[in-house]
Amino acid sequence: MRSTGVIQAQAEVLVPFFDVDSMDVVWHGHYVKYFEVARCALLDKLGHNYTQMRDSGYAWPVIDLQVRYMRPAVFGQRLSVRADLIEWENRLKLHYLISDAASGERLTRGSSVQVAVEIASREMQLASPQVFIDAVQRCLP
Repeated sequence: MRSTGVIQAQAEVLVPFFDVDSMDVVWHGHYVKYFEVARCALLDKLGHNYTQMRDSGYAWPVIDLQVRYMRPAVFGQRLSVRADLIEWENRLKLHYLISDAASGERLTRGSSVQVAVEIASREMQLASPQVFIDAVQRCLP
């Protein structure tokens, strides 16, 4: 079982026709896009989305991404995509779970790691910027 994050967000995705391949299942690369939908929902919940990150002077590129496929998603299926905040002080690590929205059946899980890069200097930071840590701390229970 994967770690549950200290803060979570969920989003729903309805699988569009253009996301399926010739085998009538979601092409493997599109699951990363679904992760991004949930990641954006989580960042919005923190009050520190990508626009606010950029405005604070930092970009947050993905440096590691892992995906585990258990069952395929298909055209027209409603998916529940959850993002869990796992780490935030030195890097941004999230766990993801994609499930069938109706049955709760697990389809795909994954994780991503992002690091702060100062936009002006393009230097990777060894710790998350205080503005991001403060945003997370405001949302902690």
